[in-house]
Amino acid sequence: MPRTSAVECPGCAPLRALTTDVLGLVKVVEARGKTGIPKVVETWGQPDASSCVLAASYSDRRTDPLLAVARKNGLVEFLNPINGEALGITKIDQPRSLDGSLHDDHVVGLHLLKNKGIDVPSRSVSLLTCLEKGNACLRSIPIRDAPENSSTASPITWNICSSGKIICSSVDKSENYALFGGKGIELNMWDLGNCSKTWTAKSPPCNSLGIFSPTWFTAATFLSEDDHRKIVAGTNNHQVRLYDTSAKRRPVISVDFRESPIKAVCEDLDGYTVYVGNGSGDLASFDMRTGKLMGCFIGKCSGSIRSIARHTELPMIASCGLDNYLRVWDAKTRRLLSAVFLKQHLTNVVIDSHFSDEGSGGNTCDQQADFQVCDDTEIVDNDELSISSIGKALKVKRVGQVKKKRKARDHQYYHDETGEAHVLSQAESEDNIVLPPIKQEKRIIR
Repeated sequence: MPRTSAVECPGCAPLRALTTDVLGLVKVVEARGKTGIPKVVETWGQPDASSCVLAASYSDRRTDPLLAVARKNGLVEFLNPINGEALGITKIDQPRSLDGSLHDDHVVGLHLLKNKGIDVPSRSVSLLTCLEKGNACLRSIPIRDAPENSSTASPITWNICSSGKIICSSVDKSENYALFGGKGIELNMWDLGNCSKTWTAKSPPCNSLGIFSPTWFTAATFLSEDDHRKIVAGTNNHQVRLYDTSAKRRPVISVDFRESPIKAVCEDLDGYTVYVGNGSGDLASFDMRTGKLMGCFIGKCSGSIRSIARHTELPMIASCGLDNYLRVWDAKTRRLLSAVFLKQHLTNVVIDSHFSDEGSGGNTCDQQADFQVCDDTEIVDNDELSISSIGKALKVKRVGQVKKKRKARDHQYYHDETGEAHVLSQAESEDNIVLPPIKQEKRIIR
């Protein structure tokens, strides 16, 4: 039998995450309380392999949030992330071959332009899509309750590449630049204002043995929210590269990570840390200022990691993949906080940063344990209590009950020289009253 080790999961702060899987389901996972355990609270959709979610984009706003999912059958659905209500749907036209048959061209890049939000007069949203063959389109999609006479701008389409296969894409914080890369396609940056290419990467030189590594990018993201010139990309050759478009076309820093292809890359809020997940389930953080490996996350994943999301306010990240688990990690200590089994292979995860647990009221046992123990126990110093642990509070309560029983035995019996039984009260014991000598029986030893 293989050796197994149990990993303790202390729970996480209030959290709300949405996951997508290969059967087209969208599951809502919530954790409530100070150290709550995430649980599945809602499941949207019907299981269907043809509706597999390939890409997802979440507009994380306090008002009018929106979730867009691209499915394998070519449909892009817009959902209300609060209740799962369908707000709109559109069909992505796939190119046809010369004989009229459809190409196997799926959506690999999907991005809601969050800064523009929902156009109130026309009730439409701006959407950027990219197909595997390199066809990109920027369009405006009407959503529910749109006026009948409302008009939307005509879509803008362009071709990113003539050959190869697009695998990864990303949009910067200002939503002015987009990044694309894939198998046989070097990283290239486009200006979304005029749909023109502004920068293209260059392959690194051959190694000392004269071996050339083919171009195969599997994940990419912008390193900083304030600077679109810094790019971090992961390759199929288990390399993590840093590009500076203002310096040169070749990577500034390139480091190897384990032996499996890089599958997911996510930037941190500090502007220099990235989280990297590979095909064998390894998750680590890198300092891209020096290329140093800061450390791996504790707790082995048994499947390929496909998506990583960073909480915008709390130091937590969420990861999911082919092992059917949604895992929540501490971004600072790299400790596993909680894991939820979701039954299907997961493709994407997004986090609702505006979720709060004010309505639930939290755990009443925890709130009482933070200040005092029950009335029938002794008052214990707050430092002896763990605010985030119910078990420790119950342990203190049991200790108090034992002390109470000991107090009940403070009335001790003794016999004086006359043989009468006397009771020593607790008040007398506190006044240090000297007890009468206890009569001892003499034993004759022969």
